[in-house]
Amino acid sequence: MSTFTLHDINSAPTEAKPFLEGSLKAFGMIPGLHAVMAEAPGLLEAYQTLHRLFVNSTLNADEKTVVWQTINVEHACHYCVPAHTGIAKSMKVSDEISNALRDETPLPSAKLEVLRDFTLAVVRQRGALEEKQVQDFYSAGFTQQNVLEVILGLSQKIMSNYTNHLAQTPVDKAFTQFSWEKK
Repeated sequence: MSTFTLHDINSAPTEAKPFLEGSLKAFGMIPGLHAVMAEAPGLLEAYQTLHRLFVNSTLNADEKTVVWQTINVEHACHYCVPAHTGIAKSMKVSDEISNALRDETPLPSAKLEVLRDFTLAVVRQRGALEEKQVQDFYSAGFTQQNVLEVILGLSQKIMSNYTNHLAQTPVDKAFTQFSWEKK
């Protein structure tokens, strides 16, 4: 059982309060991940900053979802897979894409499959890819900027996935309908 505190506005360290207030304003609630991260205000700030930067990347909604969920599933994050299923729905990403990512089955387009393969290679090989892997990514229509945006997405997901593993963050009520376990 986790002994990490789920902070609210009243219990959070002073430096974390503005970030929790931003979460409350943006989501109408404080997500459990943010409540845990508030214990280390710098982590919460960094996570929210990376999230904003990744959301504003050149990747489209389907591509962002592929990066996020590929990493979440690879890391077996019990919290982020359901949360990003709900986020994908709000971004109008098809259930076909979400289910393929959650179930590790083929994606509906070759380009998205290349993105998943590339993202997995970055995670599993810790960025030490072979030239052919990078060239295959470019051949699918992706760019050097996209290579670096995958790294940005991974940086954000490391923060959340690892925090959730250690804190055993409970899945927010809004996302329990999307609960998930790695097969």
